[in-house]
Amino acid sequence: MLDNQIVNPKKLNTYNSSMQKLLLFLLTFFALSLPTRQLNAADAKKLLLVSVTQGFRHSSIEVGEKILQQLAERSGAFTLDLASVSPREARFALPPEEPSAEADQNNPGRRPGRRRPRIDTQAYNQAVKDVLHAKMSPEALKAYDGVIFLNTTGTLPIPDVAFFQQWIHSGAAFIGMHSASDTFHGEGEPSEYTKMLNGEFLTHGRQETVALHNVDPEHAANQPLEKIWTVHDEMYLFKNYHRSLAHSLLNMEEHPNERTPGHYPVSWCRSYGQGRVFYSSLGHREDMWDPEWKDRNGERLNSPENARAYQQHVLGGILWALGLAEGDSQPQVTTDTVK
Repeated sequence: MLDNQIVNPKKLNTYNSSMQKLLLFLLTFFALSLPTRQLNAADAKKLLLVSVTQGFRHSSIEVGEKILQQLAERSGAFTLDLASVSPREARFALPPEEPSAEADQNNPGRRPGRRRPRIDTQAYNQAVKDVLHAKMSPEALKAYDGVIFLNTTGTLPIPDVAFFQQWIHSGAAFIGMHSASDTFHGEGEPSEYTKMLNGEFLTHGRQETVALHNVDPEHAANQPLEKIWTVHDEMYLFKNYHRSLAHSLLNMEEHPNERTPGHYPVSWCRSYGQGRVFYSSLGHREDMWDPEWKDRNGERLNSPENARAYQQHVLGGILWALGLAEGDSQPQVTTDTVK
């Protein structure tokens, strides 16, 4: 009976296409893992994961910390040392503020008598300073091969910022996630940090579902991604970004909210002296990081497949920045465009 069955060519083509995509993903996954399997545990690179904030704090930081630790353990290519202090820690909690009747009248949207949580800002800032002085002093940095800035914000109290910059310039890896570009803003002129990163956060609109263009499918950070990758996230717009100084990885070809055509960078990499810099502005949302995460209503806006693809994007960028994976860092254009 099987010999007499007629196979629909359209269904067969769809099946073959799906199998090809699955095989390509598996091959890409193992290709990204290949350099790590050639390393002994003693040869693993050592990265410092910095997630402290001196401004807005993203709720996805703890999820990102968990996922990055999983990527380190699964790959075997690098280990993570954490420099983290959360203002939500119990040690910083102060007795909740009792709102006055006048406060309730001025904030009609708040339930009457609602007690607002408070933190000991002075104690928190001191704790941030202490952990960065312990982990990012010139002597401490010499123990690491690179650093990840996970959704950092504000001016971080690094003991010697000039040494930190020189350390990267001399060959260390820098990996920046999402609001790493909202860190160390300059006053009037771009800071050296902004020049290293090649851009800084300007603004964002509402979260949107956008089409990301995979500019370099051969790069380790992009190999697992489709040519057009659709995600839902908070999309940053930048200032002091120069196309002629970065190798584009992911772009939008229209404004994420207004939909006007243009060049809107999302992820890029570049050389900084002897160091390598990888940046991705994705990662605001928890469901971009974690395929199992759901909100309080049991819902998510990014598919689990999107989260797994994002993890491989991040892993590929980390391996590239550490010199463990292939990828170009030369700008694709010579004409300077600043957005």
